[in-house]
Amino acid sequence: MSDALKVARTEVQNLSRCEAEFELLLKAHRIPFAREVRFHPSRRWRFDFVILKTADGDPNELKIAVEIEGGIFVQGRHNRGLGMQGDCVKYNAAQVEGWRVLRYTTGQIHGQCVEDINDLIKMS
Repeated sequence: MSDALKVARTEVQNLSRCEAEFELLLKAHRIPFAREVRFHPSRRWRFDFVILKTADGDPNELKIAVEIEGGIFVQGRHNRGLGMQGDCVKYNAAQVEGWRVLRYTTGQIHGQCVEDINDLIKMS
């Protein structure tokens, strides 16, 4: 197995672990959410997390999304040229559709994120 493949596998495992951790954090704070939600009418883009008003709520009601950005220290997809361009297109399209997108690195999920989410919920 090549070194690049090993790094990519580790990155996916860490991101999956981080997303699982973030999911537990949302549950601990009783913030309803949905995973891997498509938001665009014609593209296959998905958000990692969408915050819901209620546990069985409509993902389009609050239009609050959270993206966990992985691989930022290992030249992952999100910080290489084409990946960054693609992210810009995706996040700009989300903005045009009325979404508020919070972006966090794997190292930031235990910081300000729950407070940021609650602030956006209050503003809705």
